[in-house]
Amino acid sequence: MPCWRKTACSTSHSKGIGVPIAQSNGIELCYETFGDPADPAMLLIMGVGEQLLGFPDAFCELLAARGFHVIRFDNRDVGLSTWLDELGDVDLAGLFTGDLSTVRYGLSDLVADTAGLLTALGVPRVHLVGVSMGGGIAQQLAIDSPELVASLASIMSTTSNRAVGGTTLDDPTAMVPVAGLDREEAIAAEVKLYRLLLGTPGQTSDEELARRAAAKYDRAFHPAGTLRQIAANATAADRTEGLRTLKVPAVVIHGENDPLTNVSGGRATAEAIPGAELLVIPGMGHNLPEGEWTRIVDAIVTNAARA
Repeated sequence: MPCWRKTACSTSHSKGIGVPIAQSNGIELCYETFGDPADPAMLLIMGVGEQLLGFPDAFCELLAARGFHVIRFDNRDVGLSTWLDELGDVDLAGLFTGDLSTVRYGLSDLVADTAGLLTALGVPRVHLVGVSMGGGIAQQLAIDSPELVASLASIMSTTSNRAVGGTTLDDPTAMVPVAGLDREEAIAAEVKLYRLLLGTPGQTSDEELARRAAAKYDRAFHPAGTLRQIAANATAADRTEGLRTLKVPAVVIHGENDPLTNVSGGRATAEAIPGAELLVIPGMGHNLPEGEWTRIVDAIVTNAARA
């Protein structure tokens, strides 16, 4: 399947120190940091097909300014982390009719990647912030390795119970990336998808959506990896019972108008985690709208302070 990537991960920020590559779970993960390394670590985990760019610089800087050493990274198969094309492509049509033979790895593998990243960075305990599939990764890591987790923020995610958090998109296949597109076509398709995921039409300008889509394409375009992530997320086991065992401060944040993961997924997550706080944001969809950053950051920081 055609793809394109830059050959190296090398970044730095005026307000953070970036170490480009970490060896984790037998692969390489590209990551960046913001803030003072002496501050408590906060790991941001993105969702299906999204690179670390899904957490904008300014959003990371807001968290760093509140006293955290913020780490964002590319999951396996996206961005500048290891691509696993040798595993083969996913038969998505077969997957959704119950044929799991082309599922190339599971959510548990992404959880192991994340735990390995913490080990590689020498982080013994971390505040987790996960978005969408990243929320599922964060939840499962907290279940599997509670000693690693100081607090948990699960955003626009669900429990993987198929009875909650379903999509209301008229055409869910719009989420599936198309291989072989040129730059202009790929950016246009990404903007179209971003528009679908907005909770309120026009919440983010088309110009800003195009800028984000271009940055994502120019950094790394890899549809095959996104398909493998879709399969991993779609076949994740229900975490509800595991979430009931958590003793970590948790906040669940969800857009009331989320068309991809219905707010019922967020409500079910908050109900399952003892003592979890629930923040439902009117007008927010499956995105992190800039106008809500302060509210989201406040919720994350307030929850972390409970640790």
